[in-house]
This record gives sequence, structure tokens and C-alpha cells, in this order.
Amino acid sequence: MTGVLAGVRVLEHGTFITGPAAAMLLADLGADVVKVEQPEGDPFRAFRGGTYSPHYQTYNRNKKSVRLDTRKPDDLALFHKLVGEADVYIQNFRPGVAEKIGAGETRLRALNPQLIYCAISGFGPDGPAAQRPSYDSVAQAASGFLKLLVNPANPRVVGPALADAITGFYAAYGILGALYERERASSPPGHRDREGGARGRRVEVSMFEAMTHFNLDAFTHLFSEGEVMGPYSRPSVSQSYVLRCADGKWIALHMSSPPKFWQGLAQAIDQPDLFDDARFATREARIQNQDVLIDVLGSHFARHDRAEWCRRLQALDVPHAPMYDTNEVPDDAQARHLQLFVDAPHPGEPGKRWTTVRSPVSFDGRRALQVTAPPLLGDHDAALRTGASLWSSQRG
Repeated sequence: MTGVLAGVRVLEHGTFITGPAAAMLLADLGADVVKVEQPEGDPFRAFRGGTYSPHYQTYNRNKKSVRLDTRKPDDLALFHKLVGEADVYIQNFRPGVAEKIGAGETRLRALNPQLIYCAISGFGPDGPAAQRPSYDSVAQAASGFLKLLVNPANPRVVGPALADAITGFYAAYGILGALYERERASSPPGHRDREGGARGRRVEVSMFEAMTHFNLDAFTHLFSEGEVMGPYSRPSVSQSYVLRCADGKWIALHMSSPPKFWQGLAQAIDQPDLFDDARFATREARIQNQDVLIDVLGSHFARHDRAEWCRRLQALDVPHAPMYDTNEVPDDAQARHLQLFVDAPHPGEPGKRWTTVRSPVSFDGRRALQVTAPPLLGDHDAALRTGASLWSSQRG
């Protein structure tokens, strides 16, 4: 992990993805994160009778795990002790749940006025939809984003949990802003309490708001041009293609508008006069006739395997990439060069390594090559209950 947030203490009370993702992003930057779980653990842990699912592992590296039932007085006292020591608290409960379990903002801020309190919800803290359950596909659909992904000829949900992960990014972004403001609060115009001390903010983000903002391009087209974008709107304008090669593997092209890209492509497929055809001669014509051009290019790309096409296109500076299956990416030469995949000791299987994708952010040329595997359920219970500090960094 990279230490730009070293010394920042984060208490995560999250389940599934949005809250854990936000906390993990902060942990990747060096923040000290303690994950508070119910006695049976984050529901995302469940997998084939165990508590270490790949879903859970994705969003919970670089953390510690403690189990607390805040309905019990002793556990609530331990929770409140952690709150008093923390800089940031993150929860992604449905509105009203935090108050029921003793974790509402008013109560926690009384314990720690400087606490940055982050509340993540599905549809916001109030309003007609506030109490509706929300998961990834629900937020994608409500924001208009899902309609841009679904193939009308085969309508079904595709791809990973974008709304969950993106909401986590927005939450971390808001928390970083609040941390910066609090740090500069020693001089105006920082956010201060009545006694003049630095105060924490309440940071709120909902999945609905996050995905609607992420879908900004579609709304800009709507409001500026009256255009309702569909699943092929952007790919046709950007002239993006996926083409099957002779070996059954796929390649992606993003041709955009510079003429040199099209000239290079025509040369690569041994058809230097292809774009003299009126249907393909201009950007507007290619947009209008993209379906035809897909068929034409498809017939040419079927002549060679993917490696040959990558060689040809790279030589002619045509924007492309092999459309990899996940298991091909770790062997990519650039991925190896960038040290994108890192590992650490596996907490539950001695001698085994746990592997992940490192944080993509580097500082001063230093990559985030150090990582800690996601904790087992209750890994740090004993330390908490014996009075030991769970925080890696001590206050000066």
C-alpha cells in the first residue's frame, strides 16, 4: 500500500460492496482500517459453507476484522471506544438502521466531534424512494445507465457490479475532501464547531446519485441536444469495434477521428482503397454505416489470428488491444512490466500466497506493491477484547 494517508484511522461498518470498497480505497492509500462485522460476519463472506468468498476478498484487503454486536452493552462500549479513536466512520446501512444499532451520526459525533461520518445509501437519506432496497442492477437501472449496456437483441444484465464499486469511489472521494478540509481547519474558512475546534463533516452519497452522475454524458446529450442515447450511441460516434480473428480470439479497435488511424487500418487489412468507398470515406459516413463496416472488417479479420493482427496494427499505430479473457491479463507483457499483480501470505492457508491487483495509483514513481490479504472473520477480536490497540499508528 502507499502511505499518503498513513496515520488516518478508518472505522468501517460496511457490508457487501459500497462501504467496504470506499474503505479499501482509503486503505490502499495507507489509511489504517478496522472493519466492524456482526458476529456472523459480513454477509458477502458466505461462499460454499465458508467465510472467505472471492466476492468478499475483492473489497477487503489491507484491513483488520473485529466482530461486535452493538446491541450488547459491552460490545457497544468497545465500538464507542473505536469511534473515539477514529478519523472516519463509514456505514452503508439503509436509512435509519445506524440509529437503531447505536451508530447514528448524532451519537457518534458526541463521542468524537472531529469524526468524518460517511453514510452510503441506495436512494438517499430521505424522499419517496429512501427506504427502497437497492443493489447494483437497481441503481444502474434507475440512473438510466443500464439501458446503455443491455443489448436490445438479447436483453439481459451484463458485466460486473459497476454501481456498487463506483459508489464506493465517490464515497472515498468525498471522504478525502472532508479530511483535507479538516486538516486545514486551523485557519479560516475551515469547518469548525462552536468552540472553534476542527470538526468533521457528514459525507453522504447514494448509489442512485453516484450512477446518475457517472452517466453524465447521457444527460448532457439529453439537455443540450434533446438526444436520448442508446447502447450503440457512443460506440458509433467513437467508432469502436470488436472483431473475431481466425483463431476464435477477439480484438478491439477504437478508431476515433484522426485520418491516420483509418489509413493505418486500411493498410493493415491490405485494402488501401477501402476508405475511398463513399460509405466509409468520412467520419459521418462511417457513423451512419457502422453496421456495414462491421461486416466488412469482420470478413478481413477472420483471415489471421489475433497475434498477427496485433503485430500489424501496432506497427501502423492503430489504437487496438486484444480483448482478453481475465486469465490472459496477468501474462500480458505490459501488465508484468507495471507489476500490476501483487501477492501476500494467505491468512487461512499457511504456505499459500494470496494474489490481487495492486492500486493503480503511484506516487513519485513508487508503485503500491505491498498488500495485506483480507482478514479472516474476527482476526483481531482477541486484541480488541484484551485492550490492545488495533491501530497500526499511534497518536503523537
